[in-house]
Amino acid sequence: MGILVMKKAVAFWDRLAKSYAASPIQDVASYTFTLQRTRSHLTPQDEVLEIGAGTGATALLLASSVAHMTVTDISPEMIRIGQANAMKQGVNTIDFLVDDATVETLNGPYDVILAHNLLHLIEDLPRVLRRANELLRPGGLFISKTPCKPQGFGPISYRLMQIFLLIMQPLGKVPFVKIPSFSALEQLIKEQDFEIIETCDCPGKDIRKYMVARKVTGKPENSGQSARPVNL
Repeated sequence: MGILVMKKAVAFWDRLAKSYAASPIQDVASYTFTLQRTRSHLTPQDEVLEIGAGTGATALLLASSVAHMTVTDISPEMIRIGQANAMKQGVNTIDFLVDDATVETLNGPYDVILAHNLLHLIEDLPRVLRRANELLRPGGLFISKTPCKPQGFGPISYRLMQIFLLIMQPLGKVPFVKIPSFSALEQLIKEQDFEIIETCDCPGKDIRKYMVARKVTGKPENSGQSARPVNL
């Protein structure tokens, strides 16, 4: 991401941060589903990284299920709100950091990396997926939830969003957005040395796909580490 493009993206999400944080969850069933599926893959010993975490609302709900979480977002204002919420809730097992999705400042290793509602906002997706693989322990999990192109015309909300993007993106009013097909997203993830172990649709008319992938490079038998169990 170029410096100018990044600055515009930061400014956009900073402006949106307060209203984003104050907005109620639009699809409770889908959000609850995501929490339940994600929590089922976590263990109390896990070190977890969430990239593009916004205000860290999901991390705050998952924090009690793991040993420690690190959450990052490109927006300083999103991170500021997340830190304030963690303090209010007395949660001290989350580190909040301003960083882009490549998180070059972090070393890991992590047991799980989360990327919820993020991958369609990344221009160089192979680079981010490759970086996620580097940061994971052998057998570690990459868990994502991403809008994907629906069959046919899709729900009215999707069609309206496409019209909005066609108008606003050429004007530079919104950051990069590219809705991938599910097959293309799955292939991109596999190409970065991940094994897909779970995919499913979110409830209702939600066009987002939930996916769990396991790192297959750095074989456990060569590293002295054991692959984590997978709960399906």
